Formats: sequence, structure tokens, C-alpha cells
Amino acid sequence: MTPGSISLLAAKGFSPIDGVVLLVVVVLLAASALLALAETSLVRMSRAKAAALVDEGRHGSKVLERLIENPQGFLNPVLLLVLICQLVVATLVGILASGWFGAWGVVAATVFEIVVIFVLGEAVPKNWAVHHPERAALFSAPLVSALVGFWPVRVTSGALIGLANLLIGEGSLGHGSDVTESELLAMADVALEDDVIETEERELIHSIIEFGDTVVREVMVPRPDMVTVEADESAESVLVEALAVGFSRLPVLEKGVDDVVGIVYTKDLIRTVRSGHEADSVGLHVRTPHFVPETKRVAALMREMQANKFHLAVVVNEYGGTAGLVTLEDLIEELVGEIVDEFDVEEPPVEYLPAGGATVSGRMVVTEANELLHANLPTGAWDTMGGLLFDLLGHVPEQGESVEVARIRLVADRVKGRRIERVRIIPLVPQTAEGE
Repeated sequence: MTPGSISLLAAKGFSPIDGVVLLVVVVLLAASALLALAETSLVRMSRAKAAALVDEGRHGSKVLERLIENPQGFLNPVLLLVLICQLVVATLVGILASGWFGAWGVVAATVFEIVVIFVLGEAVPKNWAVHHPERAALFSAPLVSALVGFWPVRVTSGALIGLANLLIGEGSLGHGSDVTESELLAMADVALEDDVIETEERELIHSIIEFGDTVVREVMVPRPDMVTVEADESAESVLVEALAVGFSRLPVLEKGVDDVVGIVYTKDLIRTVRSGHEADSVGLHVRTPHFVPETKRVAALMREMQANKFHLAVVVNEYGGTAGLVTLEDLIEELVGEIVDEFDVEEPPVEYLPAGGATVSGRMVVTEANELLHANLPTGAWDTMGGLLFDLLGHVPEQGESVEVARIRLVADRVKGRRIERVRIIPLVPQTAEGE
């Protein structure tokens, strides 16, 4: 500061007290900027990210994790302190400018406050925190923790928030979930677009999240597709049948498909035949079957299979009748996709048509068809495409019979007996205005 400017300020009434006030203004402006940085970085920090920083051993990460566990505990005090700092700065600058320059000083102080407080106290720190969230959060967490623990700040902010809740008639808000299921799916899509994960990893993430909502009825081998044997058949004949179909386990029936008395293992049959008891009835060599309801969640069933060490369960409906079979392989395929070995001869579940649309298995789940074809087919009491077509037609269709729903034509592409094996999905071209 030049002697001329000092004499000018002295002539305007500048005093040592004004210098102290200016110093307070600078300190409060810096504090406001630091608190604004802390607010943005801590609000943007998730509990999962904070836990990851703790695992990495980053300095200040444990304090950060404690703060993130209770966002309201730090957010309200920080907002209160930011407001106090900015209001005090505005008041002091206005007083100084008014004393130095009169009425025009108030106008100049207002413009100065808007520009400086916004740029230095809000925009700069918050933008820096957006671009460097981890560094900003780890830097500010110890300071915010100390401020939140200071009892005058804690009591004052708590009292004011309590007053606000009283005025609007709301109690203390609970802690909401940091991340919802839809947000996780969106995060996986964004990570794929940013080349953070591969397409296969994105699909696996989607499968894992959707796995928890899937029930056994959606993944089981339905009753008509079950390969079963009678309890009075010989061990040798059943072994031949098991080798022919390539299954290691077969359900054994007593009085029909609703009376499953056990599960016979191919390895037990081999041992029986080699020991010279090939004429034994297979009912003598069965193992205890496991029964599960068709509405059981597949995630719970997988844990049960792991704990009790079994790979096949009989699915029963609400009336106790056999609805189908479910294997551990069926559950794993829900996570990683179809598992086909060199002996499997299976028709592909989806065959895309050159003119648009696709032909799908009648057993395909409607929600899966919607996702694959970006369609909006209705869901209801049915699970599969065949069930949807049955419901829409109201009778067993002839091959080639069709129905329209949600701008899509569904065609019974292949019907075997009373069963729809393949469904053709044809998107309908939207009707154009007359004359176009």
C-alpha cells in the first residue's frame, strides 16, 4: 500500500479497527470457502467409497467414514456455519464501505459481496471439490469432525433444525439408502460407457442384482420336460436310460409324477450294476428328495443347496403337486448365462429375424424378452412367453395363430400337443397419418 493510498484512506476515516475488521472479513471468507468445499465433497461421498478409502489406508479415511454414516450429523452444522460466515462478511463489508464512501459505498459493497462471496466462497471451492472429491473429503473430514463435536455448534444447529421440524410438522428424518437398485444398474451402464468395465462385467452385475428377485418357478425345468423313472424298474434299465439322456440324477416316481419318492444317482446305479445287483428295483437305491415351493427365491435356494450339499430339488406348487425340477446348474445359469457342454443339443433361446423381431423359446421369461427386444409386453400371473400367448388367446393355439399386444404381434411359431414351444415376436410398424 502506497503512502498516497494510506493518506487517502485516512482521510476517508480509515482506522486500525477497520484493519482488524478487514482481517476478520478475510478469515471468515476463507472459512466459508473451506466449509463450502467440505459440504460438496462430503455430500458427494458414498458410504461404499468411504469404506474403500479405509481399506486403502488413506489418511483421514476413518474419520470420513464416521461422518458419512450420519450425513445429517455434519450437514446441518456445516450449512449453519457457512451461512453465519457469509452473513457476517456481508455485514462487515457493508459497514466499512458505508463509513468510507457513504451511500455509494453500500452499492459498491453489495456488488463486491455478490462477486467475491460467490466466486471465492462458493464456485471455486465447490468446483474443486467436484473435480477432486476424494482429496477434498479426506482433507476436510477432520476439520468438520472437530466442528461438529464442538458443543455450541452442535447445540445451536440441533435447536434450529428442531425448530424447523416443529414448524413444518415433521420429525427427525431417517437415514435413506445411499444407493438404490436402479442406481446400481445405472452406475454399471455408465461404467461401461466410460470403459471402466467390460460388456460381460456389466451383464454379470445386472444378473447378480436381478438374481435376488427371481423365484424358482422362473428357472425350473417344467413338469412336461422332466425325465423320470418308476420305482419298480430295474437298476440296469434305469442306468441305460440315464446314460442315454446324459443326466447324473433322475427323480423316481411311485404312483405318478406327483408322487416323487426319491432321487437316484447314476453313480449309485453304476456301483449297483457292477456289484451284480442289476436286477434290483431302482426304488431300493434312491436318496431322499428335497422339495421346494415354486415361489422360493433362487438366492435362498442356492444358499440352501450349498449348506445341505444337494444339486437337485423337486419344485411343488401350492397344492403339493409336482411343478418341475430345479438344479444347481439352473441357478448358476441365471448369473452367468447358459452353460452348454459338448453333449448338449439345444435350440438357441433367441433367433433374430432379418426383417426385425425374433423367434424365442416358449419357456423364455417375459421380462427377459422385454429386455432383449426393448419391448413392453405385459406381465401378470404368467411367467413365460408361452404363458402370455395362452392368456391372450384364451385357448390352445394352432400353429401359426397370432395375436397383437403392445404394438407387437405374437405368433405361435411351433406348437406340440398343447404346448407352445416357439413364439415369433414381430414389432408392428406404427400407423402413419393418412396421406403420408
